[in-house]
Amino acid sequence: MTTIPGLLSIGSKALMAQQKGINVTGNNIANVNTPGYSRQRLNMSSDVPIMTGNGLMGSGAKANKVERVYQRFLGVQINHETQSLGQWEAHKDGLERVELIFNESGGYGLNQVMSEFWNAWQDLTNNPSGSVERTVLVAKSEMLTATFSKNYEDLQKIQRDIDWNIEGAVEEINRLSENMVDLNQKIIQVESGGHMANDYRDQRDLVLKELSELIDINSFEDANGGITVSVGRGQALVEGTHTYKLSTQANAGGHQDVTWLDSSGNTVIISNNISKGKLKGWLDARDVDIENSLNKLDTLAQNLMTEVNGLHATGYGLDGSTGNDFFTGTASAAGIQVNPLITNDTNLIAAAEGIDKPGDNGNAIAIANLQEALTMNGNTTTFGAYYDSMVSDAGLAVQQATSYYEHQSQMVLQLENYRESISGVSIDEEAVNLIKYQNAYQAAAKLITTADEMMETVLSMI
Repeated sequence: MTTIPGLLSIGSKALMAQQKGINVTGNNIANVNTPGYSRQRLNMSSDVPIMTGNGLMGSGAKANKVERVYQRFLGVQINHETQSLGQWEAHKDGLERVELIFNESGGYGLNQVMSEFWNAWQDLTNNPSGSVERTVLVAKSEMLTATFSKNYEDLQKIQRDIDWNIEGAVEEINRLSENMVDLNQKIIQVESGGHMANDYRDQRDLVLKELSELIDINSFEDANGGITVSVGRGQALVEGTHTYKLSTQANAGGHQDVTWLDSSGNTVIISNNISKGKLKGWLDARDVDIENSLNKLDTLAQNLMTEVNGLHATGYGLDGSTGNDFFTGTASAAGIQVNPLITNDTNLIAAAEGIDKPGDNGNAIAIANLQEALTMNGNTTTFGAYYDSMVSDAGLAVQQATSYYEHQSQMVLQLENYRESISGVSIDEEAVNLIKYQNAYQAAAKLITTADEMMETVLSMI
């Protein structure tokens, strides 16, 4: 365009384009600390040229669209690694609580209590008819059974706490799914009109990341811009503008399983299909690690009860009684207790091998010797060594989970830093852009002023 109106048109379009650039830059600066925000940039191009007598002449510039600087593959990778990070974080937290239960560093734990129990039997061998020694033995035995019971209950409490965590996570997943549906609707509506829903897409990506921290997800975007999200083995969580609910229900063991409600209203248990995220970490800690600790604690208590009772029942008390069990109750860590008859009458403690041997300590010696007997793991290890291995296994499990967690933390941190280098807002860069757009805006305004002066000159000649 070579006419004065043409110059005015070029100037006005330049003003609007540069103003839009300033708006985009200002929006970037305002969101420099907004989590999940992707830097936006204005896509500008030359306007359609006009054919004149002198050939094609430019008609100015136009602002096409505002696009966000974003790498989808990088976002998928961050979500994938975040799933593993959530898994090991939850697993580590659960195992650390187990380690505290078996912590012997304070000088008083199950190992110490067992040692005092065996020492009490050893003291009885020195004075088998002593009232004090018998009373101390009963007290140490009650301390042993109480410690077994407390450790067992503490482990079960961790399982119950994990159940509450699982229920809370399921509620959070359902809330995030509703947010995802709402954002899908907004994105589809905005982009169906030919515009870019950049801010909504950033918010949706942040929701995906939060979901991936809780549970393993797979997602893909359809042609309309809506995202479909599935969990487990393909169970749909979000389909465009529809969401499926997760829930929990108690299983045979009394713990909470994660369930999925399909479109027909059928409940499907998906706990075993969850492979990553915090839910996986909690499920593994609850159903594998803690359950193994409970079983080992039961085995230790059961074998101790069986071996001691087996010898005690063959011995004789001070009153000549025999055939009495020293421990009663269920053969488990939670149910073992000292025989109430012995608690009420310590003369029933069978320290003697025979009824006609005054001062006999043969049976007490046999029971005391159980401390070093190979009675555990198929008669290959002692009670103390078996428990030491439990403590060691708990420590190694925490160490492994911590190692995996730290590795995943570094992985996610590196990916997040890489994302920031691509999609993050740089104040220095935006300041340069702001000056660039400001100078261009002022130049466009000068162009319009010049064209206006030219128009006035022409008009004054008429």
